[in-house]
Amino acid sequence: MTERQHHHAVYVISVFAELAGVHPQTLRNYERGGLLNPQRTSGGSRRFSDEDLAALRRIQELTNDGVNLEGVKKILRLEAELAHAREQLAAASHEGRANIEETHKHYRRDMVPVQNTLALFIDAQRRPHTQY
Repeated sequence: MTERQHHHAVYVISVFAELAGVHPQTLRNYERGGLLNPQRTSGGSRRFSDEDLAALRRIQELTNDGVNLEGVKKILRLEAELAHAREQLAAASHEGRANIEETHKHYRRDMVPVQNTLALFIDAQRRPHTQY
């Protein structure tokens, strides 16, 4: 399924309620409570998407586990925040790796690595000193 199909609102409330196994009034209550946000046609009819169906499944899962609707609302908000934070972290991580790679490209190849220089310095101190 493409991203566009996932967000494309095609189901009328009666079909969506049947797919989800709930009464249409339950969907209206969830919408009023801010748990679902179906798109509206120019005439004001609700249209639900596959994304709405996934959200409804999550709502059902949480309510079946004994979470009340206010708790469901908070959990969904926190899950959305977590998903957003993970996206930001992934983007920052990718940017950091890209910056490191770019920095590595600019290293001077004629310079001696520091660990080799230190080893030479330590070895020089261990040699017996000869006087001229």
